[in-house]
Amino acid sequence: MSAEPSFRQSVELMFNRAAALMDLPPGLEEKIRVCNSTYVVRFGVRMRGEMRTFTGYRSVHSEHMEPVKGGIRYAPNVNQDEVEALASLMTFKCALVEAPFGGSKGGLCIDPRHYEEEELERITRRFAYELIKRDLINPSQNVPAPDMGTSEREMAIIADQYARMNTTDINARACVTGKPVNGGGIQGRTEATGRGVEYALQEFFRHPDDVAEAGLSGKLEGKTVIVQGLGNVGYHAALFLSTEDGCKVTHIIERDGVLINENGLDIAHVRDWIAHHGGVKGCPHGTYSENGAAALEEPCDILIPAALEGVIHAGNAERIKAKLIIEAANGPITASADEVLRKRGVVIIPDLYANAGGVTVSYFEWVKNLSHIRFGRMQRRQEEARHLLIVNELERLSKDKELGWTLSPDFKEQYLRGAGELELVRSGLDDTMREAYQSMRHVWRSRQDVPDLRTAGYLVAIGRVAASYQAKGL
Repeated sequence: MSAEPSFRQSVELMFNRAAALMDLPPGLEEKIRVCNSTYVVRFGVRMRGEMRTFTGYRSVHSEHMEPVKGGIRYAPNVNQDEVEALASLMTFKCALVEAPFGGSKGGLCIDPRHYEEEELERITRRFAYELIKRDLINPSQNVPAPDMGTSEREMAIIADQYARMNTTDINARACVTGKPVNGGGIQGRTEATGRGVEYALQEFFRHPDDVAEAGLSGKLEGKTVIVQGLGNVGYHAALFLSTEDGCKVTHIIERDGVLINENGLDIAHVRDWIAHHGGVKGCPHGTYSENGAAALEEPCDILIPAALEGVIHAGNAERIKAKLIIEAANGPITASADEVLRKRGVVIIPDLYANAGGVTVSYFEWVKNLSHIRFGRMQRRQEEARHLLIVNELERLSKDKELGWTLSPDFKEQYLRGAGELELVRSGLDDTMREAYQSMRHVWRSRQDVPDLRTAGYLVAIGRVAASYQAKGL
C-alpha cells in the first residue's frame, strides 16, 4: 500500500480530481491551485524570566476576491503545509457558499493550555503586531477569525491591537471576525459552524434520492449519531441535532476516550463535565471506554468527525460502518480513505460545504462592522407594526360568531415578533447552506462523470474562482 497522503496532498488530490473534469486553460488551473504567498514570522516574548521565541504563519491562497478570509489556529503541530492546505480549502469554501472572499489561513505553533491568560494576551498582541504591520490583518485585505485553539477572546485582542495601530481607521472593527458581541461581534457567530452542520443535514434530508443513496430513509428525526470532538463545532452540532431535530447522539469521542449511551447522551451535561474534568472519563451520563478510535467504527446512521485532520484513513476506512459522514472538521477523511468509502457506497458531505457556516456568519459580521449598524435595528419595529394591522383585523373577524373561528393562543405573539439579529443571522445561514447544497447537488445529479458531492463541490467552487479571474482579464 502506498504511503498515506498528508492533509495538503489530500486537498491537492481532491482538487486535481475535479480539475480533470473541467476544461480550464492549463495556466489558469495552476494559478487556482497554488498558494499565492505565505509569511512566516518568528518573534520573541519575554515571560517567566526568559525570552521565548514563537513561530507563526499567515498564508494567502487566492486573491481573486479581497479581502481574503480564514481563521488563526493555535496548536503545537501547526506547520506551513497545514496552513497552506487550510488556506486553499478556504478559497473553495468561500466560493461554494458565495461569500465574497479569497482564501487565507493563519497559525501559531503553541499549545495554549500551557499558558496563563495574561501570557496568551501578550503573545497574541505580538503576533497580531507582526501581521498588522504587513497588512496581513486589514479590513479590506485580510480578515482572520477564530479556529482551533482560539476564541472570541483572541479576536477581541487582535481587533484592539489593530485599532491601536490604525487610530483613524473607521472600519477597524472589521479587521477580524468572531469577536464578542459587545466588542463588535454578531449574535450567532459562536454557534455558526455547528449550526451550519445542522442546516446541511436538514437540507440533505429534504432530498429522498440523496437519503436513499446513503442507504437511509425517512427524515432526520430518530437517526443515530456519533460525534468525534466536542469542541465548539461538535458541541453545537450535537446539541442542535439532539434537541431540535430528534437525533440520538449515542457516542461522543474525546481525547481521553469515548462516552456511550445507546439511548442518547445529554450533550449539555457532557460538555459541562468535559469543561470541569478535561475529558469524558468518569462522566455519569454514559459508559466510558478508553478506546476512542474504535468508536469511529461503531454502527450509526451519521458520523460527525469534528476534531482533527486525517482521523479516517486507509487503515480504518474499511471498518467504518456509518452510512453518512458529514465533515464538521477540515480534512478528517484522507484522499485514500475517501476513495475506499466511496466504493463502499458511503455518502460524504464534504468539509468545504459542511463547515462553511463559520465563514458565512463571519461574512455577516464583517458587513455589520462596515455598515456600523446591527441587523434588524431599522426595520424590526416597522415589521411588527405591519403585522399588527393584520392581527387586529383577524381578531375583529374572529369575533363574528357566524364565521365560527378563533385565533390560536400563541399565534399573535409569534406572528407579531419582528426578526432580531440572531433570527436574521440564522435565516441568512440557512438560506446559504440550502443554496450551496443545491448547487453541488445539481452537478452531482446531472453529470455521469461526477461520482460524489465532494467532486461536485470542488467543480462549483473552482468554476466560480475561474470565472472571477477571467472577469478580471487574468
